[in-house]
Amino acid sequence: MPSFTIRATAAASLAVTLPGFLPAFAQGLPAGFVRVVDVAPAALQDVRYAGSNNFTGRPVPGYGAAECWLDRRAAAALALVQADAQARGLKLILWDCYRPQRATDAFVRWAADAADQVMKAQFYPAVEKHTLFSGGYIGKFSAHSTGTTVDLGLASADGSVLDFGSPFDLFDPKSATASKAVPAAAQANRNLLRSMMQGRGFQNYAREWWHYTFTSVGKLPAWDIPIVSR
Repeated sequence: MPSFTIRATAAASLAVTLPGFLPAFAQGLPAGFVRVVDVAPAALQDVRYAGSNNFTGRPVPGYGAAECWLDRRAAAALALVQADAQARGLKLILWDCYRPQRATDAFVRWAADAADQVMKAQFYPAVEKHTLFSGGYIGKFSAHSTGTTVDLGLASADGSVLDFGSPFDLFDPKSATASKAVPAAAQANRNLLRSMMQGRGFQNYAREWWHYTFTSVGKLPAWDIPIVSR
């Protein structure tokens, strides 16, 4: 959710074939992007901001389709994580990938509207809305808009999400990846996800166990192209 600078790291290039990349690009994706379904079809997608099951309580501007898009290099790395998950009898579940800048702008407006507390009980019961900026949960800019960041978890083969101790987008200290306020089993699942993601070049945002950025591509531009279906 928050903003931070993506740093270039020394990482080996990923020799991964990206089926469907050129046709996808021809259909209006940002330059160098792919649809994740074309690269990691076994990963589950539950794009929350395309519907009302999110902290705003309504579809978010820019999400015209419930699809995950990513920079092709981040997508290639994510496909490797999905393969690692399958080897364990698991699947990735993706809640957000590329985020148009207009969506981040909508989050900023929502956070500034003190009267809108419709989703407080579900998404920020223990914190006040006016603290979401200072707490690092909402930012004016997001690496999601560069196509390098993904919000995700792990699910069993039948699609049941593993216990991570707090749900996706719960604005609460216990959502911090290393929080000890969640059961040991949830801590183990967070550590497993972090190990798998770090092993393929992703960096976790410490305040959110679900938030990872592919850091080996350097700083990329943000985009504001709306997400649409094929």
